[in-house]
Amino acid sequence: QVQLVESGGGLVQPGGSLRLSCVASGMMFSIYPMAWYRQAPGKERELVARISSSTRTNYADSVKGRFTISRDNAKNTVYLQMNSLEPEDTAVYYCKADQVWGQGTLVTVSS
Repeated sequence: QVQLVESGGGLVQPGGSLRLSCVASGMMFSIYPMAWYRQAPGKERELVARISSSTRTNYADSVKGRFTISRDNAKNTVYLQMNSLEPEDTAVYYCKADQVWGQGTLVTVSS
């Protein structure tokens, strides 16, 4: 079955950077659009970034210019490079492919 495993979360100071990774298995990775979502405490899950099979990307307004989504089809992996992190970026970040979700990875931005 399809499985998504995220990694790369952690504690970072405001202004810092992190790179999240999501490794997919059990699917023909290259043909699927992939997405990153996040859910902050007490808030609904929201779309952060999406990348199509042809590598077209789109982003939430709140992360444009700071976050970059990319994919490596040879490694069945999608990445989220997060720069200039702000406390408001604190959330559990989830990878999604079709209707399948990963388990999430926690990002905490705090001094």
